[in-house]
Amino acid sequence: MSIVDDHYRQWIKETVPSYLKEELLAIVNDATQIEDRFYQYLQFGTAGMRGVLGAGTNRMNIYTIRRAAYGLAQYITENGEIAKQRGVVIAYDTRHFSKDFAIETAQVLGVLGVKVFVFRDARPTPELSFAVRYLNAFAGVVITASHNPKQYNGFKVYGGDGAQLTPSAIQTIVEKLDDIQNIFDIPTTSWHTLEQHRTVEWMLLNIDQAYQEKLLGLKQRTNIDFTIPIVYSPLHGAGLISVQQGLQAFGFTNVHIVEQQAVQDGDFPTVPYPNPEEAAAFTYAIQKGNETGAQILLATDPDADRLGVAVITEHGYQLLTGNQLGALILQYLLEAKKEKNALPENGVLFKTIVTSELGAVIAQQYGVETVNTLTGFKYIAEKIAEYDESKEKTFLFGYEESYGYLVQSFVRDKDAVQVALVVAEMAAYYATKQQTLLDALDSLFNKYGYYQEALQSQIFEGISGQKEMQALLQNLRENRIFDIADQKVMVIEDYLTQQAIHQDGSISSIKLPKENVLKFILEDQSWIAIRPSGTEPKCKFYFGTVANTKEQAQHKLQQLQAAFMTAIS
Repeated sequence: MSIVDDHYRQWIKETVPSYLKEELLAIVNDATQIEDRFYQYLQFGTAGMRGVLGAGTNRMNIYTIRRAAYGLAQYITENGEIAKQRGVVIAYDTRHFSKDFAIETAQVLGVLGVKVFVFRDARPTPELSFAVRYLNAFAGVVITASHNPKQYNGFKVYGGDGAQLTPSAIQTIVEKLDDIQNIFDIPTTSWHTLEQHRTVEWMLLNIDQAYQEKLLGLKQRTNIDFTIPIVYSPLHGAGLISVQQGLQAFGFTNVHIVEQQAVQDGDFPTVPYPNPEEAAAFTYAIQKGNETGAQILLATDPDADRLGVAVITEHGYQLLTGNQLGALILQYLLEAKKEKNALPENGVLFKTIVTSELGAVIAQQYGVETVNTLTGFKYIAEKIAEYDESKEKTFLFGYEESYGYLVQSFVRDKDAVQVALVVAEMAAYYATKQQTLLDALDSLFNKYGYYQEALQSQIFEGISGQKEMQALLQNLRENRIFDIADQKVMVIEDYLTQQAIHQDGSISSIKLPKENVLKFILEDQSWIAIRPSGTEPKCKFYFGTVANTKEQAQHKLQQLQAAFMTAIS
């Protein structure tokens, strides 16, 4: 009998909640489903774990949550009594089972003597990061699957600095998880018992207030039009209170909420995907914008760490890409600081290796260094902490193309609340000049060149899909591509081997952590990156070009995409 069968039979005989039991009985004759649900424990990676809700070791449920919480508790215990008393802050979004999983996490941590602080209501992931720092907690957990579809949830872990837990700490937790013999034997207790022993503490308003006070420090200018009409949608998620309060505190008086999407609902009934990167997520916001004449539309994902923005034009609303918005924010922040003589000599911009190069060009214009990191905001947070300690550089802005931005480091993860306020101020500032954000973007393109980027994804479901995706990356390593779209490949950056292979055959080292990513840099400054997703069963293909005009850049981009996808098919 296989391990898969052993796990399945154990789950069948255990007394589990009825909704899980029904799932288990429904697949009794479905070997494929049984294998997919039980061939492994849900992987605990560098950001914790994320997966589909349901019964099984490879699903998100109360038992896999308890397993993750137990591993975290063991890690904290090894760090001593002070670590246990500093405790863990737990937040959650509006997804199905999010609050239930938060309570399960607290009950496992609490029974093992770890102090727990739990948000009473759903709040953004960045507010969790802030709360960990504000309370000097030892760690943080947020129950969220970010912008994933409704059938997903996750368990994301933060360290005492408010950033996602370091790889070494994660590895320690993984080792603790591997030691668990029986997932159903993990100790837990009741919420009532934890309250009696004062091991758990609800919290909300004090953290909200402290967070909002820090947000007020984001103001760059006051000579702006606070009456511009703005539409905001939380996409049924946790961002509503924080963003609404922040905009009001900033002074904006004409903010319109998308009522249909202000309802916290884990089914996300008005959107196919609760992702502000998707145009469909703005359908209701556009309707509200047309009714109110809004200058900008703002939308946050369910845990409010990503922000999408649309700008009014004479032809309707146009969505900005993550790269475009990042460049606009960077330009706005640097110019405002320069006006106030507040631009430090050692300023630094952090961006990821798959983010547009336009930001680096803008930063250079202001004498600001750009430091590239691997994809994932944890790497940006890691660099912030490094320079905080060394004082070598002063953090000015960090962003990634996937709608993640950070303006000030009192949070150590991407923060859509921060950015919503800055974008509103930025739009209001340009409004006083009779300009929109698109006008400001065109000014950047005219000055620095037209940068165009694109992202394609390919799904690789199940065990066979994962093998196929790994084979694709391996084939690209073993069979070197010398030219793409009539352009020579000047450098192939392999982040798994930490080597850059140059056209002349020479090799240089890459001083970043290992990751299964390849990047091709072409002679005309175009580039391609291939990266398996860390949270979804897909491989992502990133493309970037630059040209003198928009039409030239778009043509080059289309050629680049077509040529590369044909080459690997």
